[in-house]
Amino acid sequence: MADISTNPQDGRGFDHGTILGGSSRLRRRRWAELRLKAYGIAAIGVAGFALVALLSSVVMQASKALTEHYITAEVTLDPEVLGIAPDATGNELLRADFDGLTTQMLREAFPEASGRTVRRALGNLVSGGAPFELADKITAEPELLGQTITYDFLASDVTDLYLKDEYGTLNAETVTGTLSVTEGEGGDLVLTSSADDFLGALMAVKEQLFVDVEDLRVKAARQANAVAVYGERASAAETAEEREKQLAKAEKARTQEQELLDEANALEARARGAGGSEAVDDENISLLVKAGGGWIRLTEVGAREAKGEALTAVTLPVDGSTDWGFYTTSQPESARKVSDHQIVWIETLKERGQIKETFNWRFFTAADSRAPELAGIRGALVGSLLTMAVTFGLAFPIGVLGAIYLEEFAPKNRFTAFLEVNINNLAAVPSIVFGLLGLAVFLNVFGVPRSAPLAGGIVLALMTLPTIIIAARAAIQAVPPSIREAALGVGASNVQASFHHVLPLAMPGILTGTIIGMAQALGETAPLIMIGMVAFIVDVPTSLTDSATVLPVQVYRWSDFPERAFEARTAAAICVLLLFLVLMNLLAIVLRRRFERRW
Repeated sequence: MADISTNPQDGRGFDHGTILGGSSRLRRRRWAELRLKAYGIAAIGVAGFALVALLSSVVMQASKALTEHYITAEVTLDPEVLGIAPDATGNELLRADFDGLTTQMLREAFPEASGRTVRRALGNLVSGGAPFELADKITAEPELLGQTITYDFLASDVTDLYLKDEYGTLNAETVTGTLSVTEGEGGDLVLTSSADDFLGALMAVKEQLFVDVEDLRVKAARQANAVAVYGERASAAETAEEREKQLAKAEKARTQEQELLDEANALEARARGAGGSEAVDDENISLLVKAGGGWIRLTEVGAREAKGEALTAVTLPVDGSTDWGFYTTSQPESARKVSDHQIVWIETLKERGQIKETFNWRFFTAADSRAPELAGIRGALVGSLLTMAVTFGLAFPIGVLGAIYLEEFAPKNRFTAFLEVNINNLAAVPSIVFGLLGLAVFLNVFGVPRSAPLAGGIVLALMTLPTIIIAARAAIQAVPPSIREAALGVGASNVQASFHHVLPLAMPGILTGTIIGMAQALGETAPLIMIGMVAFIVDVPTSLTDSATVLPVQVYRWSDFPERAFEARTAAAICVLLLFLVLMNLLAIVLRRRFERRW
C-alpha cells in the first residue's frame, strides 16, 4: 500500500503547511467574491430604489392632471344679454358677449359678492376659456339661442387645485355647544357659543404671536448692533460735530430697540395669558363658521365668543342653533392662492351639487395654452411624430448605406480610418453643437423654416447618424463571412451579396441600433431650442413646415411657468414621453430576439 505522505518521485513528504496556507488563500478569495457580489447587489438595490422613488414621485404628481373639474349651472341664452340679434348665426355668435353671460351666472349664484376685488375673485372660479367653449357650442347648435340650458363651465386652475387639496384642506372642528349670531356695531357679526368651541383656534392664534415675538426680538437685536456700530464711529470721529451726529443715531437706535423689546414683552405676555380674545389676520389659519345658511369668517376669536364678517348671505338672528359647523384651513390665506371667499363659494357649489369631476381628455386632445386648465400635449405630440418621421427618413437610409460602404466596399486606407475615427467622435459630441450647426447652416444659409419639424428632423438626423452607422457596422460585421463567400461563389456580384444576403441578416441589429438612436433623439431638447422650437405654439401642426414644438421642449417650457397647476401637467407630459421611450426600447428588444440569429 502506498504511503500518501511520501512523494513517490523523490521520497520527500508533503508540506501540510503549504496545504493549510492554500486553504487560507482560498477562503480569502471566496470572501472577496462574496464581497463583490454584495457590492453589486447593493449597487443594483440603490439604483432600483432611486428609480422607483423617481418614477413614483413623477407618477403621483402626474395623476393630478388626469382629472378636471366643471361648475354646472343653468344659463339663459338671452340674445339681448349676449348683444346679438335673435336670428344670429356663424361669426355673429362668436362675437357675442359670452364672457358677460358667464359673469352674470356667477353673480346670480352669489349675489352678496360686492366690490371690485371680491367680484374679480368670483370670476376667477371659472376658466377664462369657458366663455369661448360656450360660444363654440352655441355656434354649432344655434337653435339653443333663447333657451335656458344646463352647461358645464370649465373650472379655473385655482378651483381645480383647491378641489384636489393642493392648497391644503378645510378641516371640520368638533363643536359641542349651541351657537348664537347677532349683528354687532359696525356691521360685524358677534358669535357666542355655549361651550369652549373656539378655544383650540384661540390657542393656534396665540402660537402665531410667539412667532411675532421672535421677529420683534430679531429686529431689536439689529438695533442693538446699530447702537454698537454708531458708538464705535463716535469714538473714532475726528470732530465734535461728527461725534454728536453718531451719538444721536446711537440714541435713536437705542430708543427703537427698547420700543421693540417692550412690544415683544407685551405680546409674549398676551400669548402666555389665559382667556381673552385675539385678532385674526391673513398670517393665521382661516377660521370659518357655517351657520344661518351662510358662511362667516372670524376676525377676532375668544374661547366662547368671536367676531366675524359674512362671506355669503347669513339669515339673522341665529339663536341657540345646534346646526352649525366650525372649520379651519391648514394654510393661512397669505400662503395660498385661493382666497377665503373662493373657498366658501367652492364649498357652497359642492353642497349644491354643482361641482363635477371628469377624466381630463383635454390634456391629450388640446394644444398648448398659457392657462393651465386649457393646456394639452396634442400639438407637441404631433410635432414630435413629424420630427421623428423626418429624422428616420434621413438618418436610417443614409446611416445604413454609409455602414455598408465602409464595411463592404471602402478601401482600407488612411482616409477610411480617418472617417471611422470621426464617426466615433461625432457620437460623443454634445447635442447642442448640432443645434448650433442647424441654426448656422440650415436656417441661416438654406432658409429652412424656423421652429418647423423639418428643421428639427434634419438636426436630429445629423445627431443620430453616428449611432446608426456604428450599430449597422457592428451588425454587418456579425454576419459570418461564409454567407458572403457563398453568395459570391454562386455568381452574385458584390452589390447583390451585400444587399440580398448580408443586409437582411444584419437588419435586426441595424433596426435595434436605429430605434435606440431614435429614442435618444426623441428625448433631446437642447438642439431644438437652438433652432427655435421652444416657441409658444397654439395650433397643432399639419405639415413639416408648420411651426411646432416637441414633447421634451413642452416639458421644459411648462416647468418654467409660475402657475402651480403646470407642475402636474409637466409630470404627466414626462410620463407620456417616458412611455414612448419605453415602447421604443421594448420594440428594439422584441426585434432583436425575434429576428436575431446565432452563428
